[in-house]
Amino acid sequence: QVQLVESGGGSVQAGNSLRLSCAASGLTFSNYNMGWFRQAPGKEREFVATINWRIGTTLYLDSVKGRFTISRDTAKKAVWLQMTTVIPEDTAVYYCAASVHGPWNVRSSYDYWGQGTQVTVSS
Repeated sequence: QVQLVESGGGSVQAGNSLRLSCAASGLTFSNYNMGWFRQAPGKEREFVATINWRIGTTLYLDSVKGRFTISRDTAKKAVWLQMTTVIPEDTAVYYCAASVHGPWNVRSSYDYWGQGTQVTVSS
C-alpha cells in the first residue's frame, strides 16, 4: 500500500524560505516520478515540480523556477521541496504525489497522493 505523508508547512513572511518534506512508503515500482502540486482557495490543483526517482531529472512550473528546488533521497525514500523567496501567491495546500507514467507535469498522471500541507505566505 502506497503512503505519502507531507510535513513542513506553516506560515511564513514573503521573502523567506520554507522546506516541505514527503515521506514515501510502499512504492515498489522500478521507476517513477515524485511530484509536488499545490491548490490555492478557489483554484485548480496545479503542478509545481517533479523529480525522476531513478535519475533525478527535474521539471518546474515556470513561476517557481529559480526559487523552488525539488530533491530526493532514495535511501530514505523522501522528497523535499525547498521554497525560497516565497511570495503571497505561493499560498496554497501543497501535495506530494507519485506517478509511474507521464506526462510528469499533468495532475491526471499521478496515482498516489498525500493529504497535503498548508503553506501561507504573508506580505
